[in-house]
Amino acid sequence: LHILGTETIKVPKLPAVVTCDLRLNEPRYATLPNIMKAKKKKVDTIAAEDLGLDLSPRNDVLEVFEPPPRAAGIIVDDVDSLVDKLRNEAGAIP
Repeated sequence: LHILGTETIKVPKLPAVVTCDLRLNEPRYATLPNIMKAKKKKVDTIAAEDLGLDLSPRNDVLEVFEPPPRAAGIIVDDVDSLVDKLRNEAGAIP
């Protein structure tokens, strides 16, 4: 039984041994002939109404605003002053 690229195996009796291949997580790349075949295939378009789907928005936008402007940055002279500011002023380094 194949569902969306996965494989389910039902084992009627236990114990069982299950193994996996090393290439389990490697993607399969499309080859050029298969890409050319896919270009020729017809794509069926189905309207959402035909499937009984309601695509009307269900969210209400209450407010839209810009974030506050950031404070200006500072330029440090060397690594020691950077570490000092990170440790003492910003509290980023314990």
